[in-house]
Amino acid sequence: MIAALVIAQAVTPNAIDKFGNALASGIALGAIYAILALGFVIIFKATQVVNFAHGGIAAFGAYMVVYFATVLNVPGRWLSFLPFGVQWTLSAILAILVTALLGVIIERIVIRPMIGKALFAVAMITLGVDLIIRTITVDYMGNQSRGLGDPWGAGVFVFGGIRIAHTQVVTVLVAMIAVGLLAWFFRTRTGTAMRATAFDQEAAMAQGISVGKVFAIAWGIGAALAAIGGIFSSVFPRGAAGVTPFTALIAFRAFPAVIIGGLDSISGAIVGGMLVGLAEVFAASYLGSVSWLGTGFAGIVAWLLMMAVLLIKPYGIFGTEEVRRV
Repeated sequence: MIAALVIAQAVTPNAIDKFGNALASGIALGAIYAILALGFVIIFKATQVVNFAHGGIAAFGAYMVVYFATVLNVPGRWLSFLPFGVQWTLSAILAILVTALLGVIIERIVIRPMIGKALFAVAMITLGVDLIIRTITVDYMGNQSRGLGDPWGAGVFVFGGIRIAHTQVVTVLVAMIAVGLLAWFFRTRTGTAMRATAFDQEAAMAQGISVGKVFAIAWGIGAALAAIGGIFSSVFPRGAAGVTPFTALIAFRAFPAVIIGGLDSISGAIVGGMLVGLAEVFAASYLGSVSWLGTGFAGIVAWLLMMAVLLIKPYGIFGTEEVRRV
């Protein structure tokens, strides 16, 4: 009887609405983390470089949307006959392409000369690149928050007590499109060359594959995905204030997703991103009122989940185990 009363209270309309809101927010946040994790994984899988500049690149991409969509109004000023949503989307695509170009430039100027050097040294260089990008971006765009001028604003879909932001729906759709395009890309000739390079660089070179070209493409794709993650982490409701200098930290929050899924696993990045997003939102919704856990517990739950997974699967859920002779 008591158990029946507890279950009845747990399935009240308010409890269902709370669960639905948390689920929608968790999926949308998980989609952002999955996109960012995919950028991490693609760069690491192709080049064996842990890119600590991912956050700076993500913030750069979001700032570029501000610049193209709200400052220059490019290409909207020449295509004013198009609906505003289409104009903004074109500005966002242009910002993503510019960010992808930045990734290629970083690979060519900074990373390629370090081929064959200690991986720790290369990782430290990417950390320096992150600081440079963030400093220049903030100096140019300013310290204040900047709205992206997106066409969805604070609009929401309402289903009873469940409220789902328009941007959350768009975030999930964009993530699905990005995953679909990546799946198609890896079936192309260039994508096959990238997979071959990730498996064995020397064997790929012996087969006539330009490893340098593969590296550049991997960094371009990784930077483009970082830009998408930065953009959607800077719109309502996740980033209602817009892009700020702290936007770069979103990549740091997504890093547990990479480790949980496996540092070299594409599918692992998607699963890890979803797990981290859902865990973070559900912890905030259901454990935020537990005083002894502290108000910031939701911010560390992803790292606790990561440590729990690593204790069981040291290479991540889908990561490739390395066998070394001693």
